[in-house]
Amino acid sequence: MVSFEVVTIDKPDGMNVIIGQAHFIKTVEDLHETLVGASPHLRFGLGFCEASAARLVRRSGNDPELAELAARNALAIGAGHAFIVLLRDGFPINVLNQVKAVPEVCGVYCATANDVGVLIAVTERGRGIAGVIDGSPPVGIETEADAAERHQLLRDIGYKL
Repeated sequence: MVSFEVVTIDKPDGMNVIIGQAHFIKTVEDLHETLVGASPHLRFGLGFCEASAARLVRRSGNDPELAELAARNALAIGAGHAFIVLLRDGFPINVLNQVKAVPEVCGVYCATANDVGVLIAVTERGRGIAGVIDGSPPVGIETEADAAERHQLLRDIGYKL
């Protein structure tokens, strides 16, 4: 038998989150080192669900408030080898390739500032992430004016020339 539940990620509005899956307790230290090396300004917290042995939520970060919040979110997810990173003063686009390159990281479910719900499959054996709900559904298809606005925004914030 399998049932499903949705865990809403608790984070301040506008804060970025990365949710993924890894395979080894070494993930915590390697993700920490990767994030510290990405930017001297980046503030982060991470939580990791250990899936065997002590089965604790492991945590780290360079911001104690974010580390605690990431740990609480990881505990709510409660799925084996899941990790969550909360980012302040930085964006996923600046660290996502480095996070995915960490040898223990198996995959990333989302990287967003949107409201996030994590779809959890629950069995008698345990819990697993089945997917994520990232933001809200579209309300239409962009017009030429919308496309021009998108192009300009990317240039205004420095991501395109």
